[in-house]
Amino acid sequence: MNLSIIIPLLNEEESLQELHNWIVSVMKANNYSYEVIFIDDGSTDNSWSIIEKLSAENPNIKGIRFLKNFGKSQALHAGFAKAKGDVVITMDADLQDNPEEIPGLYDMVMNQNFDLVSGWKKKRYDSVVTKNIPSKLFNWAARKTSGVQLNDFNCGLKAYKNIVVKNVEVSGEMHRYIPVLAKNAGFGKIGEKIVKHQARKYGSTKFGMDRFINGFLDLITIWFLSRFGKRPMHLFGALGSIMFIIGFIAAGFIGVNKLIRLYNHLPTVLVTENPWFYISLATMVIGTQLFLAGFLGEIILRTKNNEERYKVSNSVNL
Repeated sequence: MNLSIIIPLLNEEESLQELHNWIVSVMKANNYSYEVIFIDDGSTDNSWSIIEKLSAENPNIKGIRFLKNFGKSQALHAGFAKAKGDVVITMDADLQDNPEEIPGLYDMVMNQNFDLVSGWKKKRYDSVVTKNIPSKLFNWAARKTSGVQLNDFNCGLKAYKNIVVKNVEVSGEMHRYIPVLAKNAGFGKIGEKIVKHQARKYGSTKFGMDRFINGFLDLITIWFLSRFGKRPMHLFGALGSIMFIIGFIAAGFIGVNKLIRLYNHLPTVLVTENPWFYISLATMVIGTQLFLAGFLGEIILRTKNNEERYKVSNSVNL
């Protein structure tokens, strides 16, 4: 199979039929073998009924329905697990991603041997204040932090080799950082393609300004995980040991200094009346706690179970 097209959605009943027709016309024009996997992330409108109708008419249309809204990352994870195509395309269901871009993305993966190709919506039709400017700041920070040189991390239109999606663990709100996760997993050939951005035709956006705040917090998380996720002891253990040693040396200096002053019959104060004693004691306590945090992190990594992060209520053609 040439293509798996994964489309997470939430309350997009108006656009599904049109999106389906558009994708099918592109597939037929390029003679691709394909599957389209719609993941209904807890829609409360008629989205699932439309997916069932489309799947009955077209066996290439498949669907997964979540019991409730679990988030885009979980929807992509479910789609990646089922994808069979040589190239996996992700796109949004709101018609802002143009299916006409799929052949170009497919060519870059299959013929130019990219592991992952991310779309770049260079010209956008979103609000400048609430979306464009925050998005530019976010993308700049993501480039500096991750080392992945993409202009648009947030673009939902991306293409992957199948092996990439099978080896990338998407959880929480990490769908923005799949290129970073792919790089950390060892897939280094990551490209970018300028794609058309369509103005939203139906409904309203499901994301607000809070996604950028969450995005920056996730960026810190992904930076930490990429450096210390497999070896938390390297960070917490090192910091804890350094702080404990500094505190221990400082406490020892205070004790030795008191003994010297007593030996030379010089005026002195009780150790417990010296404020530096409490500072050194606090440093040792914090150092011990950091060391234990690293130790516990190592234990958790070795004993954790990969639990399901979402619940599926129904599926079609799968």
